[in-house]
Amino acid sequence: MAWNLDARIPLTLLPDPAALAAALAAGPPAAVLVQAPPGTLPPGAVAQGSFDALMPHAVACACCQGRGPAAEALDRLFQARVRGQCRWFDRLLALAETPEATALLHAALRDDAVTAARFRLVG
Repeated sequence: MAWNLDARIPLTLLPDPAALAAALAAGPPAAVLVQAPPGTLPPGAVAQGSFDALMPHAVACACCQGRGPAAEALDRLFQARVRGQCRWFDRLLALAETPEATALLHAALRDDAVTAARFRLVG
């Protein structure tokens, strides 16, 4: 018998606020990631993070050498979770209403080793 244990936090991309509300109502405790600026914490969410989908440069460009805004936002949520700065969440719901936001989240999961070690795309 083969065992497969993936302890990474499940990350679901959602296209609109209605899908986010339905996902929050349907499952276990969840954190929410939205594009900046964040609004109020949606009902059913235990934590919220945000990122700016308008990047002046490519991810890890020569002048910045930083992580992308989605990877940084995911890192802040993960750190808040493990440090007890927010309620524990079992999953992360990302509101990706634009193609740019979706691309940044996919890039973070594909190209950022720390993000890929902590989160897995589902759905």
